[in-house]
Amino acid sequence: MASTPPPSMPDTPSPTPACTTGGRLATWTLDRLAAQTIVVPVDERNVGAVRAEVSAGVGGVILFGTTAPGDLAAQLQSLNAAAPSGISPIVMTDEEGGAVQRMANVVGSIPSAREMGASMSPVQIEQIAQRLATRMRAAGVTMDLAPVLDVDGGAGPNNRNADGTRSFSADETVASRDGRAFAAGLAAGGIDAAVKHFPGLGQATGNTDVTPASTVSWSRLLSHGLLPFADAVGAHASAVMVANATVPGLSTVPASISATVIQGVLRGELAFQGLVVTSLSTPALQAIGYSVPRAAVAALHAGADMVLFNADANSVASVTTQIVAAITSAVRRGALARNTVEGAVAHVLATKHVNLCALA
Repeated sequence: MASTPPPSMPDTPSPTPACTTGGRLATWTLDRLAAQTIVVPVDERNVGAVRAEVSAGVGGVILFGTTAPGDLAAQLQSLNAAAPSGISPIVMTDEEGGAVQRMANVVGSIPSAREMGASMSPVQIEQIAQRLATRMRAAGVTMDLAPVLDVDGGAGPNNRNADGTRSFSADETVASRDGRAFAAGLAAGGIDAAVKHFPGLGQATGNTDVTPASTVSWSRLLSHGLLPFADAVGAHASAVMVANATVPGLSTVPASISATVIQGVLRGELAFQGLVVTSLSTPALQAIGYSVPRAAVAALHAGADMVLFNADANSVASVTTQIVAAITSAVRRGALARNTVEGAVAHVLATKHVNLCALA
């Protein structure tokens, strides 16, 4: 007698793959990925000047100037509305205190880092930074390129020394303690801190905004200079800004384009998981043949996530276009891995608290 065949079972549907940021980024065009790694400069009195760049998807804007307008928040809100898919740019500026304050007329003036380090407790420093951050956030800013964690007791800032009074102390323990207090205050007020200038510009041979320069030796930084950055990473710093100086004994090229510095030390030895930012408009890079677009590719290849540059208002659009073209060209010819760019953008989006899977 023939056996009865088993009843047929309905096909089990294949599970829908879980959405991931990496999966979503794999569908982005190279142009879109490249744009998210770029921070464009703008005069804080007219932020609408970079509306086209924001509409094209740049990842950030940096405000320059010394007097912010009273309606800055409204201007930035309008600018953010131009961003594609609702992914607003990170809005950066430099509010360190003392000689470096971009919008003191709006957020209030604060003492220099050195003055704070010499006369205030960490609790007082944190309170000042929190008040500052609350006002910055109300004005539409989301990231402060501060505090300076360099260990420096010299005169400045000037053409010889980028630090000077921008440093909390020549004592690395004090610089670390007070720098972390400042960063904690910024975070409490809703602002991401980008600690700088990794791995430490204290006692550098020159100001890299003016001339090529070197830090003290790597062995010296290990014993006196790196601690504030290691402590900041341990305290979960949101972002680290990398210096444009070479590091004798570690890297023969500026730290900003050195995989040894960024991937080897910052990402590897210190296990930093946040955003890595660097500036490209510097004689230190130009002196060794790096245009801004070429430096952008080199910085991403080294492990940076965002690159910022300075240019006059009439040049911002063309420089931005050149950077995007340089990055996309490098990926297409195999000089820069696409997954490296995707990884950088993933860090950018994480800093913005953007969940791609929640977007339409």
